[in-house]
Amino acid sequence: MITAWIIAETTGIVNTVLGFFARGGLFMWPLLACSIVSVTTMILRGLALKRKQVMPPAIEEEIERLAPGESPERLSRLVHYDRSSLARVVRVALQHLRAPRSENVEAVQTRARHEMVRLERGLIVLEVIVGIAPLLGLIGAVSGLVHVFSHLGLSGGTSDTRQIALGIAEALNATVFGLSIAVPTLIGFTYFSRKVEVMSVEMETLVVELINKLYYGRSSREFETAKAPPTAGVSIPTPVA
Repeated sequence: MITAWIIAETTGIVNTVLGFFARGGLFMWPLLACSIVSVTTMILRGLALKRKQVMPPAIEEEIERLAPGESPERLSRLVHYDRSSLARVVRVALQHLRAPRSENVEAVQTRARHEMVRLERGLIVLEVIVGIAPLLGLIGAVSGLVHVFSHLGLSGGTSDTRQIALGIAEALNATVFGLSIAVPTLIGFTYFSRKVEVMSVEMETLVVELINKLYYGRSSREFETAKAPPTAGVSIPTPVA
């Protein structure tokens, strides 16, 4: 009994949804494509932007554990095969450890900007869908209204008011569908954008802390001495009296 009721209810819901979609007109198809792309993108971004995928706890703990001036060998082993964003930025900092601090910071900033682009990948798709879904719904509604009023004109004014109202209601199906796509997509876009921003700030804080520890007690003069070319001995001729 319960199974039959569930099947009947499910069938009724499916028929209602299909009827709603069919009455919406041609523009329901691009809206359906937008909804599929939006859901897929949000799922993929949700998996890619997990905190442990971007900032592994083991690397965070090692950076915090590292004492100022201590050798970063253990940290180097941790990030060597790690594919997270934090590991890639830390690898750049360790690779430029022999360079002056300013050059190291510049290299780290360049890599961090690249990682930001990687983290924001796909968010532009959500932003575009937020903009075009309501517009497609509006175009669908206008197209439906044009169809309704064209039939009204051809009928010579004998159309029933009820039929006109039903036609207008059906024409607005595309608008409803477009807004129902745009609102959740906007929520997802805002959430993921904020998440990327927060993680980038936390990553920057960790890397700055790491660089401060790596360059602890090291002056810029040692780099200048290391970079300065050796002076060749020049013989000064003795003046003849």
